Parts: sequence; C-alpha cells; structure tokens
Amino acid sequence: MEGMNATREEANQLLEGIAGPGATLRDDQWVAIDALVNQSRRMLVVQRTGWGKSAVYFIAAKLLRARGAGAAVIISPLLALMRNQVAAAERAGIRAATLNSANMTDWDQIQAEVTAGAVDVLLISPERLNNPDFRDAVLPRLAAETGLVVVDEAHCISDWGHDFRPDYRRIRDLLAGLAPGAPVLATTATANDRVVEDVRAQLGEDTGLLRGGLDRESLHLAVVNIPDSTARPAWLATHLHQLQGSGIIYCLTVAAAHDLADALTAVGWTVAAYTGRTEAGERERLEQALLNNEIKALVATSALGMGFDKPDLGFVVHLGAPGSPVSYYQQIGRAGRGTDRADVILLPGIEDKEIWEYFASVSFPKEPVVRQLLSVLTEEPQSTIRLESQVDLSRSRLEQVLKVLDVDGAVRRVRGGWVTTGAEWIYDAERYRGLEQARTEEQNSMLTYQRTDGCRMLYLRRELDDHTATDPCGRCDNCTGRYWPTETDSAVTAEVGRQLSAPGIRVQARKQWPTGIAVKGKIRGLNEGRALGRLNDIGRGPALRELLDSCTFTEDPWMQRIIAVLADWDWATRPVNVAALGQVDEKRTALTQQVAEAIARVGRMNYAGVLPVAPGAVEVTAQNSAYRVAALLDHWDYSQGLNLVDGPVLLVTDLIDTGWSVTVAGSGIAERSGQDVLPFALASRG
Repeated sequence: MEGMNATREEANQLLEGIAGPGATLRDDQWVAIDALVNQSRRMLVVQRTGWGKSAVYFIAAKLLRARGAGAAVIISPLLALMRNQVAAAERAGIRAATLNSANMTDWDQIQAEVTAGAVDVLLISPERLNNPDFRDAVLPRLAAETGLVVVDEAHCISDWGHDFRPDYRRIRDLLAGLAPGAPVLATTATANDRVVEDVRAQLGEDTGLLRGGLDRESLHLAVVNIPDSTARPAWLATHLHQLQGSGIIYCLTVAAAHDLADALTAVGWTVAAYTGRTEAGERERLEQALLNNEIKALVATSALGMGFDKPDLGFVVHLGAPGSPVSYYQQIGRAGRGTDRADVILLPGIEDKEIWEYFASVSFPKEPVVRQLLSVLTEEPQSTIRLESQVDLSRSRLEQVLKVLDVDGAVRRVRGGWVTTGAEWIYDAERYRGLEQARTEEQNSMLTYQRTDGCRMLYLRRELDDHTATDPCGRCDNCTGRYWPTETDSAVTAEVGRQLSAPGIRVQARKQWPTGIAVKGKIRGLNEGRALGRLNDIGRGPALRELLDSCTFTEDPWMQRIIAVLADWDWATRPVNVAALGQVDEKRTALTQQVAEAIARVGRMNYAGVLPVAPGAVEVTAQNSAYRVAALLDHWDYSQGLNLVDGPVLLVTDLIDTGWSVTVAGSGIAERSGQDVLPFALASRG
C-alpha cells in the first residue's frame, strides 16, 4: 500500500472499528482525512463537540502507517482525554500508547516500543514537551520520524493558552523540527475568528481550514437567577432529581467545588468533587464512576472539561458563570452528545465578577515580580520549592511563570530544577494589556448572555463567530418561554446552609496505594481528616498563607477556630492522642508541635510527641504519586516511638498538599500501634 492514495472505502472500514458496523464518514470528515493522508497538508479543523474529530485523526494515522509513515504524535491536554482515546483506538485495531504523569514508571518501555515500530499512535501531554529528558533526547527523534502530528484542543496554542497551559506554546518547536511534508492536524470545538487566525499563523499561512456550525440540537439552555449565595446550592439540591441521568456541576473554584460536593452529599446525593488538585488515580476512578452512572454528578472545576467523553451525559450545571463564552461553550459541550435532550443550566452569582477579577489578577505577575524571580535564578539548578521561599508567588503561579519564561528562552528546566539562560527577557506589556482587554470583553459577553431575552444558543454561537448562526434554537428557556422555578425545599435549604457554614473542610482519606511501589492494596488505619481551610480559598486563604509563611502560632485567634473544627468533627471515636508530624524544615516542625501541644492541652488529650524525620532525610519534591510515596516510605523514624496511650491518634501537620505525607506517616503509625489515625492540618492546598 506504500505510495498509494488512501480511499474513502478504506477509511470507512476503520471507522466501523471505532463507531460500529455500518458507520460511514461524512463528507467533511473525509475532506480532512484526504488532505492529511493524500495531500500531506496542514489542517485546522474547528467543529462542534461530537462531530468526530478523534475519528479523523485516528483513521488518518492508521492510513499513513499502512503507507510506511512513522507513528503519529497526538498532543492531548488532559488525562481523561487520553484514556478515552486509547480505548477508542484499540477498538479500531490501532496500537496506541500514552506518556503522561500517571504512568511515569512505564515511560522507558513505551518509548522503546515506539522506536521498535510497535506503536501506531503516541499520545503525550503538552507538559512532556518541556520535560528535560523528553525534550532533549526523545522529542528531536519523534519530530524527525513522526508520520502525523495532531494538536488537540488547539485553541490553547493561542493567547488563551497563556492562562491555561504555557506548554502549548512549545508546540511550535515540535513543528519546526518536522520532516518536510509531514502532515499536521489541529482540532478544536471552541475558537472565534481571532483564535482561528492566531492558530493558523503559528501552523503556517497555507494551513487549510475546515469550519462547521456549532449548534447542538440536544442542548436545552436556561439561566436561573438566584441572588443569595446559599440559596443556589439549595436550589440545586432541591431540583437535581428533575435532571435526567448523571452529569457535571461546574464551580469556579476548587473550594466551591468541595463545599458544594459536601453540601449535596449531606442531603443524600451521591456526588464527588473533581478538581485540578485531585490526584491522577482518583480522577480516573471518579471518571469511571460517572461513565457507569454510579454517581449523580461530579462537582468539578474546569479540570474536568476537554476530552471527557460520556455520550449520555444528561446535564451540565454551572454554579457561577465562567469568564468567557468560549469557556462556557467548551464545558456545556460535554452534555447530550448521544442523547436527544440534555439540560444546561447556569446559576450565576453576584460574586462571579469578583472571582473573575481575582483570576485575572493572578494570571501573570507584574514586571517587578518577574524581575525578582529572574534575579534569584542562577546557573545552579533550584527546585520550585526552593524558589518559592525567595519570591512572592504561590507555587502554582510560580510554576506557570517559570514555564512562560522557559518558552520565552529566559530560563530552562533541567534535572534538579530551573536555571537562568542569561538571555535578555522583555516584558511584553502590550500583549498583556491586549489579553486583559480581551478578557474584559468576554466577561461582559457572559453578563449579556445572562440578561438576554433572545435565543441563548444563537447568542453563544455568534460570540464564537459561527457564521452559520442565523436562526433561534427553539429549545432554550427564552425560545420556549418555559423557565425553571426558583423555589427551594425549606428542609433541604436548612441542611445545605448548615453544611456550608460548618467550620473547616473535610480532607478525604486515600483508599489505595499507587501501583509500582513496595506497598500494595488498600490503605488501612487512616480516617477522614479535617483542615481549617484551603490556601486557594479567596476568603480564608490569605490568613492561612500568612500563618504558614510566618511559622508563628498564636492561640488568639487560631485556637478558637481549631476548637470549632474539632467540635464539629463527626468522628466515630474521639481521639485520645495528639501527635505532631515532623518535617525537614525545623520551623515547620516547631509550628506543628505548638499546635499539637495546644490542642492536647485544651482538649485534655495525651500529647504523644513529634514523629521525627529519619536522619539524613531531605525534602520530597516528587509530585507523581508512585515516586512520592516511594520516597516517603523511609522518610520518618518510627523507631523513636510516640508516647501513645490506647485510642485514636490526631496527627497534626501544617499543610496537606498531595495528601501522601499524612497518608504514609499515618498508616505507619497505625500499623505499628494498632490505633486509628485522623489527620488534622492548618491548611489544605486544594
């Protein structure tokens, strides 16, 4: 078959493997495949969710492989997308593999299989493009040998990628290293004219464009205006039974997602929170639970969005409006892909604008802060944790800024951290002003969407520059005149209000050890924990961050807040021991010890001492679960022994980040003492 043009019949045979017997390509899908396989073109495909973009690139990849081309490289933004796509590829007889943060222990084997020609499609996350080993050793060979490059969710290449994922901008380096004539496909469901032109400019002026209409005939859009912030969760708890099937409830912040999930759980709904702080293995479990309709909804941030494929998703509700029609359309596009009807409801809040302004303020720092970061970087690698102590930026913002500076050539990520390149860096003030103006315009568009008395779907399509948008949908609340009632059940409202006003936050206990390490199976002896609040909570976060940064504990006002959380804790058995979790940083250990001693004194519990770190232990910086747990297994010195009496142990720490530190230490204490352990933290990062 090498050297022969692919036929539509061949392509349809492959489609049947993906979509089932009798499936045939539409004309526009074949146009894209023909351009890639037979014409070796670069194409930008802008089509609504559910159009079949993944079928196009899988079929094109297989046809190219049959003609002697190398493996296709698909750059996908989210793990959910990768898992769904690998499964779809295997159904069509396409050998697919993925490199991402959840399977780091398998990378060497996968890369060997790619080199040996045993893989048709390699899916990678954009972050891989900036992994030092991958960037220097693997990427050049992939670029030279690949038969097809696919950039999924290609709107991230544009300026919007600055806020979402700076790594997407490194795709230009990959494209520059391609062999002459290598086809490239960029796909997205959400791109207005400005984004389309920006993406085409980066792919090349001769890039073909295939653009279709964005109407979704299954979606029934509505807006429910309820001013009171507590009443909106109560409305949702009251009316959730009227929404068919299972779905997604989007919130604007991690804190809001967890709070809403707790409130809905308290009134009997089976839901779970899913955010950017949710560990990879737990994300996969929750996605599967939603796919299997085992839960009514995932209460999610935008971390659950692009690429999550559940054709029968019955509804998407937003508690709070996203800051742009592009984001909103992207998220509601998850619903109704394989059903006749799906409800899409927006519950805007008066606090939305404040949240938009907050995210805008932290999107990219002002020039003096960036200059400060550049001044502390040297030719010796420094970890993000070390840099965090020298620059006035949170870890997540620091990592984002470093990625931007890396793409701009001012810094470089190497083994062990980050180094300066010595190259001059210019603060592109004009670009950032343009982004700020565009962001403001899109926020105003979302406010107009909430107020409009016209067709809501038509409004969204026109905001996304859908040039086929001419007629009202006939399905939304404004078109039909059927509006959701605003009443709530009084008993439900009272219980939701009680839950939302409860002091502190729940910290879910991890259930399973990650694969590939010395310990296996279920985690035993560790119960659900509590924390005073989340660092990214707009309300409580700043005070908690100040407390952790200062490492200075004063009983007034903190002890009253701690007592309130402990008093509200619905534990099965009250703890009788209090222990402090030791840290490499002595100041952090001293803070934790002060808190533990104060709790023991006020609660009349046994103070069991500090669980010390092992001699020679260093800070564990790995974020991957398997690597992190493996490093933590020998991190504490249990031989020193805690002075425990018979009964549960309250294990006090300052900050719960990934949750693995308290999990490893707590399970170690439980295993050696036979006592249950309950983690308590001053703050949670997620």
